[in-house]
Amino acid sequence: MILQALTAYYQTLADRGEIAAPGWGAVKVTHALTLGDGGEVLGVVSLETQGKGNKPVPRTFQAGQPGEKPLPKEVRKTSGIASNFLYGNSTYILGMDDKGKPKRTMDCFQACRALHEQVLEGVETPAAKALLRFFRTWQPEQAAQHPALQEHMEGLLKGGNLIFTYQGTFVHNDPEIRQAWERHYNQDGGDGPQMVCLVTGERGAVEGVHPAIKNVRGAQSSGAALVSFNAPAFCSYGKEQNFNAPTGKFAAFAYTTALNHLLQDRDHVNYIGDTTVVCWAKGGGSAYQSLFSGVLFDRNYTEVDLLSMVNRLCRGECVEFEQSRLDPNMEFYVLGLSPNAARISVRFFLQNTFGGFLANAQAHQKRLEMVRPVYERGERLSLWRILDETVSRKVKDRTPAHNLAGAMIRSVLTNTPYPASILQALTIRIRADHTVNWPRAAMIKAYYAKHPHFEVPEEVLTVSINYESKNPAYRLGRLFAILERIQEEANRNIKIKATITDRYFSSASATPAYVFPQLLRLAQKHLSKMEGGLENYHKERLCEVMDGLEGYPKHLSLPQQGDFQLGYYHQTQAQYQKQNKEEK
Repeated sequence: MILQALTAYYQTLADRGEIAAPGWGAVKVTHALTLGDGGEVLGVVSLETQGKGNKPVPRTFQAGQPGEKPLPKEVRKTSGIASNFLYGNSTYILGMDDKGKPKRTMDCFQACRALHEQVLEGVETPAAKALLRFFRTWQPEQAAQHPALQEHMEGLLKGGNLIFTYQGTFVHNDPEIRQAWERHYNQDGGDGPQMVCLVTGERGAVEGVHPAIKNVRGAQSSGAALVSFNAPAFCSYGKEQNFNAPTGKFAAFAYTTALNHLLQDRDHVNYIGDTTVVCWAKGGGSAYQSLFSGVLFDRNYTEVDLLSMVNRLCRGECVEFEQSRLDPNMEFYVLGLSPNAARISVRFFLQNTFGGFLANAQAHQKRLEMVRPVYERGERLSLWRILDETVSRKVKDRTPAHNLAGAMIRSVLTNTPYPASILQALTIRIRADHTVNWPRAAMIKAYYAKHPHFEVPEEVLTVSINYESKNPAYRLGRLFAILERIQEEANRNIKIKATITDRYFSSASATPAYVFPQLLRLAQKHLSKMEGGLENYHKERLCEVMDGLEGYPKHLSLPQQGDFQLGYYHQTQAQYQKQNKEEK
């Protein structure tokens, strides 16, 4: 299903001229060698630009960019020697590197020369003749001393791709050279036996090794495989390599080209934990990706912009966005990838209509609705914000648990119950740092709204405080918040080393009977320090909450601790909101 969806997406983009045709691909290039009529190297031109932090960024030649044409598709290199056509690193193009293996370096150059002589045989254009003369006259053993290379020698040896220019034009733009490559590519029937392609259903030669997938965060920079069988344990029926999952030449090219195209579009690639997330609409169009990223990952668009459009799409209406008409019934795909050595693992692959995904995301946001502190400007909680709450503030690596990120995205987009691990992770963090903030409280509420539990009634799953709730654990949470406030009021001008929250929150939410009697005795001492009006006010609040309590439970279960945490958060926010109104 993944390969079929990517192949169909490739065909959509190819019909629009937005992606390379078979045999061509996007290639990053650092330098261009200028050739004379006799094939001599006249000079070197750097094609790099300065990126963030003045870091050099290679130029990418790809389809869909005005004035540029893609280069021949990159060959998949393993430990053997395999040359690209019209470009390559200094080892292949110049027979020069700093790896200390002169024989292998010479073999690479000779392989590159042989490929160009084979492809360009019979091509009579000046550019083709100049390129062939270069390969026939170039002496790799003298490359390090060539005067035209000296200024850029350090950059040439870094391993970036080099291309050729002739009379001010890139050699790969020559129409007859491009036709020669297409003839060569089409004549190559593939490296495998004749089999039925599992993607297209057509019979033909299948690929033993598929092109590499690049730009998956954490994977090898040279690329990794989405489809790979490189150990006997993975193989069946005497098949080797990817012949175990027969994929035709066109399908292998199409799905890898489409996926690399998606991963190269940095504006629409998102990251959650170690998962790289890409998405696409069956009919193409980046506007779908932009709106989806804004809704799910809180990127680039204001809430007012998003809400009106999303609400209309969820009602089945088409909307105009980024000069495109978005159809809620458009098929939409979301793919999550994570690195795994030389392979890429699929965390999740989801398919639905665009409007269906948005409706599920909106349902998630509805469950998250919770009174928030006045300093919180936004009304929506992104997935990243919630997952960030599962990681300790004291560690440098803020990456959440690997499986948790994928499981959360899957549950949100499919409108299915949240993973139990999100509740466990939040509970661990609350016990560790004694903090129930907006994202944590909202997610606890959302979790139990989607996982109904008899110990977490609907009366505690409210947006703001429910003064009418008689739930014991919820009231105990409210009581703890009031006791915390009493301590703060009694010690306004004193810096407290350890508050009751620091010392008792975890035990109060788990074993109330052993903690609350002590806390109430402490509260009486704090109340005695206050003036009459303030003391009476807090005594009234205590009586109001304790009036519905019938003793203190010895133990609270995990769901009941959720009641406690929600009661504590609701009461805390109610107190601060009242204080802010009084100050105004």
